[in-house]
Formats: sequence, C-alpha cells, structure tokens
Amino acid sequence: MDHRLPSELEELRTTVEAFAHDVVAPKIGEYYENHQFPYEIVREMGRMGLFGLPFPEEYGGMGGDYLALGIALEELARVDSSVAITLEAGVSLGAMPLYHFGTEEQKQTWLPKLCTGEMLGAFGLTEPEAGSDAGGTKTTARLDAATDEWVINGSKCFITNSGTDITGLVTVTAVTGHKAASDSSGVRPLISAIIVPSGTPGFTVAAPYSKVGWNASDTRELSFTDVRVPAANLLGEEGRGYAQFLRILDEGRIAIAALATGLAQGCVDESLRYAKERKSFGKPIGENQAIQFKLADMEMRAHTSRLAWRDAASRLVHGERFKKEAALAKLYSSEIAVTNAREATQIHGGYGFMNEYPVARMWRDSKILEIGEGTSEVQRMLIAREMGL
Repeated sequence: MDHRLPSELEELRTTVEAFAHDVVAPKIGEYYENHQFPYEIVREMGRMGLFGLPFPEEYGGMGGDYLALGIALEELARVDSSVAITLEAGVSLGAMPLYHFGTEEQKQTWLPKLCTGEMLGAFGLTEPEAGSDAGGTKTTARLDAATDEWVINGSKCFITNSGTDITGLVTVTAVTGHKAASDSSGVRPLISAIIVPSGTPGFTVAAPYSKVGWNASDTRELSFTDVRVPAANLLGEEGRGYAQFLRILDEGRIAIAALATGLAQGCVDESLRYAKERKSFGKPIGENQAIQFKLADMEMRAHTSRLAWRDAASRLVHGERFKKEAALAKLYSSEIAVTNAREATQIHGGYGFMNEYPVARMWRDSKILEIGEGTSEVQRMLIAREMGL
C-alpha cells in the first residue's frame, strides 16, 4: 500500500503549510491572547477555497473530499488549533448537514456562501443536559399549522462559530413529537433538524465563553424563545434529525483526528527546534538521550495518528464502512495530542509555561480534543459495539 499523497493533494498540503507559517503563525498569538476571532485569516482561508474543499463545484466548492479537508486541517493545526477548528466546524458541522440532507433549494440558498467562507454555519446539538447523551435533547419545535412555521424553544451550549459577524445560520436539533418505542418500553422522542437563520426574532446568542483553550475561535450558548422559522426550514426528514447527525459526527471525527494529528506534529516541530537551540550545561539539550527519546516517541505517535485518520478518510471516500475506523482515529489522535502537548511543555521547561511559546497554546488547546465530537469514553463504546460487543 502506497501512503504517499497524489500530486494534487501534496500541492494542497504544501500550500496550506506555507499559509499556516507565513500568515497564521505571525498573527494568531495576538488574536489568541486577546480572545478575538481572526476575521482577516478566515477571509483569506475563504479566498483559498478551504471552506469548499469537500463540496462539488456546482455549489461553489472545490470538488475535493474528506481526505483533502483533513490534510488542510492537519497543516493548520500544526500552527494553531483555533483557526483549524473554525474551518473544521464550518465545513463538517455547518455546511455538511446541508449538503447531505438538504433540499436542492436549501443547498442553492446556503452552500455557495458557506463554501467561500463569506458565511459560517453552526451545528446546534449539545445542551446542558444532553452532551454525550444527545438523545436526551430538551429543545422542542412544534409546527404551527395556521402559519406553516416551526416554533422553537430551548437552549444549546458550546456551539462553535455560532456568534461571529459572518455566522448565517445554526442547524438545531429539536424534539418535534414522540412515538412508541420498538421495545415496548414507552415512547421515545422524534428529533428533527431545523435551519435557524441568524437574527431570527427570539434567537439569542450569548457572549463568548471564557475558555481554557481555542481562544481565537467562537464558542457560545444559544437560546430559543418562540423562534419561528418556515416549515420549509426542516432539514431532511422529520424525526430523522438524530440519525442524520450521528452520520455527521462519524465524518466529523475524521476531521477532528486530522486536527489532533496536526497539533501533535506541531508539538514535535516546536520541540525539535527548541531542542537544537536551547543549551544547558554547555550543549544543546537535544544531545541528551532523555530529550531524544521523548522526541522519538512524539514523532512515533504523530506518524501513527496520521495513518489512522487517513485510513478512515480513505474508507469514507471509497464508500466503505468507516464508523469504527473514525472512532479509532479520533480516540487515538486526541489522546496522543494531549500526551505530545504535555511532553512538549516539559521539553521547553519554564518557557513552555509562557504564552509567548506556541507549545503553551498547544497544551491549552489539546484537552478539548478528548471531549468534543464524542468523548474518549464514547469512542470506546462505539469501537466495542462495532466489534460486536
């Protein structure tokens, strides 16, 4: 099996690598420390076509696939995860549900601007009491027959890209009815997905969270009070919203795995550079076997993680089953990202605790990767189920 990238994907990789080092790296530290969204960088990513990578040209996309998206995410995350998660959420969570489940009218209305980065979309799934248990959704939507509108009430939390100046919509999951459970245990909720445009009356976006990491990305709490949108804003089939978003999350785990791999590799890059420059007891610390072994292990983890996410992406692209492989990649890559960030901080010593060094940012950004888009515990559950347990 040849794991080398074809020429067009290698060209994409080198282009994004150069952008990350020449454009993102010099500016992102200031955005991060000031908790500011990097509109200038996002606009440039839009002009490069990164938000349209996995979408057909007919909708303004680049005609690529999830492998192309993952390559871009990995290269961005080698330098900064806030920028990478803005792209990941904008594509995997904001635009992909519309592409997979939207009507042709919905696609034509929203996808062109989402693909160019002129607009960001968000994915409203998580609630205060419905995180890993997404089936416990409390947000409701009822159809008002008199006006042919959905009336939405409830709240969502930890929603990425939901409150920027260029956010155009949030697709929210809501209970739209109930049906008898197949095991006669009572009734179960029918969860549907509904498109809510930004600025809709009753749709309130809270101030940004104060976060440990991802400080240059946008994360908000949302509330819905008698929010009315046309019945035509239903995304996909009524009652199929939960199943639809499980598919979206399966794909998104590949993207998060690529992002985590990039962070892990970025820790190697920064630590290797530092180990060659930093002198202690009269010689570079990279001449010490203890540091060499740390770096060797860090490189091994990043390399293995890359193979894992690319395998999952390849299966997805070729129409094969990929649920287990996506969970494996997400689980492994997120955990080794945390490990590499910890080791990078240790190699840098006291400087690793200073925010002026990228590894401090990477250390703060790594932990959420074991939580977002399915915790490590959920990934282990999924893997076990796919093994037949």
